[in-house]
Amino acid sequence: MSMASSLLIPMDESQKNHLKAYGIAYWMLQREVVVDWLLNYRGGSFLIPNSQQLQQECNIRGVSYEVIPDVQVNSILKEIADPESNTDLVKLEKVPKIAVYSPKNKLPWDDAVTMVLTYAEIPYTLLYDEEVLKGDLPKYDWLHLHHEDFTGQYGRFYAQFRMMSWYQQDVAIQEKTAHALGFKKVSEMKLAVAKTIRDFTAGGGFLFAMCSGTDSFDIALAAEGIDICESMYDGDAADPNANAKLDYSKTFAFRNFKIDMNPYNYEFADIDVPAIRTVDETTDLFSLFEFSAKWDVVPTMLTQNHTRIIKGFMGQTTAFRKETIKPDVLILGENKALNEARYIHGEYGNGTWTFYGGHDPEDYRHQVGDPPTDLSLYPNSPGYRLILNNVLFPAAKKKKQKT
Repeated sequence: MSMASSLLIPMDESQKNHLKAYGIAYWMLQREVVVDWLLNYRGGSFLIPNSQQLQQECNIRGVSYEVIPDVQVNSILKEIADPESNTDLVKLEKVPKIAVYSPKNKLPWDDAVTMVLTYAEIPYTLLYDEEVLKGDLPKYDWLHLHHEDFTGQYGRFYAQFRMMSWYQQDVAIQEKTAHALGFKKVSEMKLAVAKTIRDFTAGGGFLFAMCSGTDSFDIALAAEGIDICESMYDGDAADPNANAKLDYSKTFAFRNFKIDMNPYNYEFADIDVPAIRTVDETTDLFSLFEFSAKWDVVPTMLTQNHTRIIKGFMGQTTAFRKETIKPDVLILGENKALNEARYIHGEYGNGTWTFYGGHDPEDYRHQVGDPPTDLSLYPNSPGYRLILNNVLFPAAKKKKQKT
């Protein structure tokens, strides 16, 4: 039953479950209902045509909403359109098809994106090297890379975990896959995957990466044709002059970085901030920039939140040293005092990419083997909201993706 009113899903402090609210917006897009995203209005609220079915779904999922009559809707829209107000309205019209690049074998860590997609009840497809190299990426609008190593060094876990069965199994599976796909080394396969993802983005795809999926991707592109893997990873020595040969023109986000050539270090390069930082958990915070909603619509969408200050969290790649970030990259979130960027964005060809440092926004020091975070304990997580902003972002884009 339809009514002469709209349903406002507030995204300020009054919302009981911010994360599932994104799922409601996605659910409506699946039903071919246009969702109005009210940027910077009460934390980035959603305005949707009212119906009993929608109210019931919000009640089932525990999402707060307000039924507002047309006269109040008109007042809100007038307020948002006011040139003096840093607000805007974006129409979400298309259901983004979501893919997550992740291995099929079980590894002893989780993925914040798959956890929040599952919690928000947003569907996604898992794919890995075979599917990427087979040409499946153009079927999707949005691709996520998480705790991944595109350099072919098995996550740099050798020093600590080489005797563990999960590590040995992962090496065996990756080597078998590389050989089956016609590559002599895993590093060569991962480079081919990274280049395919690069081309997906250039053709209009939306790339989102977290943790080591960010810097290892750029490192692989910069090191094309250079052996950066020591013998325990690929059977022969690394090029001792590798750092002098890197080509930063091939990367998305980073430049002037140096690869860590010590194969026993749990670190790929000096892009990531040092493991020992002058900050503890209680003061490890980053702030979101506030953009002009009417002029800088994309960064405004990506930074919608009910707070501008967000708790930091660690990962194999925790945050990015600003000295290594290309000048045309947009910094969305930073810890200014530490001179580190946490959340960055840019364009590549017809597509866009967003890199988000850290592993799990609600597990400060996530260790290998730790249990997954129970997101029902963090339904209002501002750190997880940034991921879901990226998930909805492609719904607002109208350009056709090239294959």
